[in-house]
Amino acid sequence: MDLETPEEYYARIAAATDDEGRLAVAVEEMPGWDIYPYELDSLRIKPLQPLADAEPARRGEDAADCWCTDADAQLPVAGIAWRNERWRLVVGNDTKVPVFLILEPLVHCDLSTVPDEIAGEMGQLVVKVSAAVEELPSVARTQLYRFGDGGAHLHLMFFGRPARVLQLRGSPLLDWEENLPVVPVDVHRANADHVGRRLVEAVGGEGPSWL
Repeated sequence: MDLETPEEYYARIAAATDDEGRLAVAVEEMPGWDIYPYELDSLRIKPLQPLADAEPARRGEDAADCWCTDADAQLPVAGIAWRNERWRLVVGNDTKVPVFLILEPLVHCDLSTVPDEIAGEMGQLVVKVSAAVEELPSVARTQLYRFGDGGAHLHLMFFGRPARVLQLRGSPLLDWEENLPVVPVDVHRANADHVGRRLVEAVGGEGPSWL
């Protein structure tokens, strides 16, 4: 059986649009769920854009252009919660959830090219970070994201979903997060510090350092 091409996939989407090129809002799906952050009145989906000729280049497609080869080019972060000789767990700036952490390998790779010798360690770290985040009193669940559309260097993002704020459950957390007030620096630092110290206890390495 032949594999579907981008043109074939796009044609199926385009066939479902109206005269303005818009898909109907699937109100029986996420928009109809009580955790959806927006009211449905006047909600509509943007017109479907044409199929691109190619995927845009990401930062770091060429390893020589990646932040991992130039410390001055690294994205701004608040500090490092934990690191060892292969990985670092950085603390995001200006978070609006109790804790926002990014796990990055120090060797240049993407998710599909993680070297075998550290792939197993990555799985262990995902488990340990998630467990430590969920120990925080203000967190109910760890949400783990990997998009990879902006940068070619692997970065796994951990969001602490606030406890008992039930509207923030599930994938709409990212939409809510953009509109919430910023968590005070000392609060976020204390939460990240807890996660970093737990990792040191579990797997060794170095604990938190702040910028």
